[in-house]
Amino acid sequence: MAKAPPFAIIYLVIAIYLFFQKKYWPLFIVAFLFTETYDVFPLLILATLIWVAVVGWTERRLEWRPIMWITLGVFAGLVINPYFPKNLDLIYEHARIKLTPSDYNTKVGGEWYPYDSWEFLANSVVACVAMVIGYIALDPGERKRGHHSLFFAIFTTLLLVLMARWRRMAEYWPPFAVMFAAFSLQPWFEGTRSILGRLPHDIMEELKPFFDRESITTSEETGLQFTIKTVAVAVIAVVLGVALFFNLLASRKEIKQSERHDFYKRGAEWLYQHVPAGHIIFNTDWDDFPRLFYYDSNHYYVSGLDPSYLYDKNPELSELYERITLGKEEDPGPLIRDRFGATYVFSDNEHHDFFANARASGWFDIVYEDEQCTIFRIRDEKLLPLEMKESDPAETTPDGGNRP
Repeated sequence: MAKAPPFAIIYLVIAIYLFFQKKYWPLFIVAFLFTETYDVFPLLILATLIWVAVVGWTERRLEWRPIMWITLGVFAGLVINPYFPKNLDLIYEHARIKLTPSDYNTKVGGEWYPYDSWEFLANSVVACVAMVIGYIALDPGERKRGHHSLFFAIFTTLLLVLMARWRRMAEYWPPFAVMFAAFSLQPWFEGTRSILGRLPHDIMEELKPFFDRESITTSEETGLQFTIKTVAVAVIAVVLGVALFFNLLASRKEIKQSERHDFYKRGAEWLYQHVPAGHIIFNTDWDDFPRLFYYDSNHYYVSGLDPSYLYDKNPELSELYERITLGKEEDPGPLIRDRFGATYVFSDNEHHDFFANARASGWFDIVYEDEQCTIFRIRDEKLLPLEMKESDPAETTPDGGNRP
């Protein structure tokens, strides 16, 4: 599936550029497009409030224009929307279920849970180093020149806190952490700040006689500064390049281990061809829904995209769904038929406890199976249990039935 986070990062970068250039009316366009694209547009609102606070701190004035343009853009994006007003219900639903200080009422996607400490460090070592460098190089007392780095310090710190709670923020924190380090180091590279320059005034006065600045010509000093900058940039480029190389290797390995794009295609096409349109399909895993719906949009599925939807619609059915799919209900057939209104069950081949209950209950016929999935049909009455043995995918007929 196409993902929106890269666009969200682009919108945030454009907005921050407009903040720094103090060109505020184009923020209306950015906010409108961001709101239409992805539901994490509140990050743009957060960035705007931080910028206004930084301007208030550094320039002693209230900069209200970015708030006005962002508010108008977000409002327009919410209202001029093909899903209005349902999109407002969806935003509220997500916020009510996901924005909790404790655990969730139902199982949700892994991206809504935090990383453990070692996994966090292993996945974010470049960002962590960048944050440390940014904090060390940051000089919040330099108000006139430090408002850019101060903005990034606050913004990236909040993104770090959000990522510590929800790993789905992993897409946003690392790039802005690197930007924070870059803006904090900029005055050092430009030569406008030095370690000596940060010493107290009285110590600097005492050290003046020992400075031999006149012995170095302007051209020599300029050449030395250029050399230091070049070496520093080269070192940073090499470090980031090495990190990127290993990141690409890890991403390539992960992609190769993922399922093929046509996974479930044969099973979903069997549903499309053999089950009348409009029927409800009991799918044993909510995250199988995108593939099922892609290949077979003729049917309804019990749970999809996010288990929070089923929980919000009916908490009791959500709990029952979890019990059935985890194999905690020994006789699931009548429950699936009577409570969910489904007579067909689609499952991957990893739900072993559910399979054992289904085979032993006498309520199910296997109407299709391959190496990727199995489709059951619930019988009209309870009969003899299915044979408790693993079927050989190679011994199936083209339409999915077992060979005699």
